[in-house]
Amino acid sequence: MRPVGFANFFCAKAQVFTLRRRGKTGNIAHFFDTMSANLEVRKTYKLYIGGAFVRSESGRYLPATAPDGNHLDNYCHASRKDFRDAVTAARGAFDGWAKKTAYLRGQILYRAAEMLQSRSGELVNEIARSIGVGAANAEAEVSTTIDRLVHYAGWTDKYQQVFGAVNPVATSHFNFTTPEPTGVVVILAPDEPPLAALVSLIAPVILSGNTAVVLASERHPLAAATFSEILATSDLPGGVVNLLTGKRSELALHISGHMDVNAIVDGTGDAALGAVLHEGTSKNLKRYAARALAPEEWFSDKAEDPYWILETVEFKTAWHPIGI
Repeated sequence: MRPVGFANFFCAKAQVFTLRRRGKTGNIAHFFDTMSANLEVRKTYKLYIGGAFVRSESGRYLPATAPDGNHLDNYCHASRKDFRDAVTAARGAFDGWAKKTAYLRGQILYRAAEMLQSRSGELVNEIARSIGVGAANAEAEVSTTIDRLVHYAGWTDKYQQVFGAVNPVATSHFNFTTPEPTGVVVILAPDEPPLAALVSLIAPVILSGNTAVVLASERHPLAAATFSEILATSDLPGGVVNLLTGKRSELALHISGHMDVNAIVDGTGDAALGAVLHEGTSKNLKRYAARALAPEEWFSDKAEDPYWILETVEFKTAWHPIGI
């Protein structure tokens, strides 16, 4: 891309010099007006790995298109190496994130919701132009997404009380069962809705202390990429959420076979993809959770199920002697 840009620049300089030499200075302003009218710089949305925005190590990118085929922007095409880097970043962030207090994790998720609301207009535009829906429908999705994030933020300091237990035993001990995060979780988002489903899958995973590697909507990734920009400017530590864009079929085998992935949350509803992911989980005992919801169900109470939190936690039982 850069050599072409430099070539155009020097070509333009040469034409301006020619106009000046011929005494046609009056045409220079018109020349630049024409150039600015024809020049269209498209954004290339980057991957979000370890708190930084990076291009794919492969150098590949894909065009994002509207339903009518119009070229909107470009986004990076994640490779196997990008996925491995994202897992490494998630593993590195896990210990610090899991050790933060539940209250603090909730406050950070609330802050992300505030940031999302402050950029709601931009997200509405991304959804509307990507899917081809009206502004009202796009606004409804963004509003639902904000509410969903706030909903799960409220569970960070409550799910332990609801799902934990003090168990009766036949000895002079207290027996406690408490949920703990499982580790690095890979999340595969469905194509639609591109934002509400994404956040509905991420929030119940990270609120308990897990870290996530997220593969965004394959057909409509721009809203997810913009959401990663929101996460970068919130208080969420780098590496807690790592967002990739690209082809599911290319990464599925690497996701299922990676030995440092502890769980997979599959929201695609794709049976063939689910079979590939299931095959990998049998080799190193990953947990697998399917979220096969219809597009309209992501806006309902089904996407606010607190039991989703349990799919990516493990229960630890501790014994404590009763003092005399």
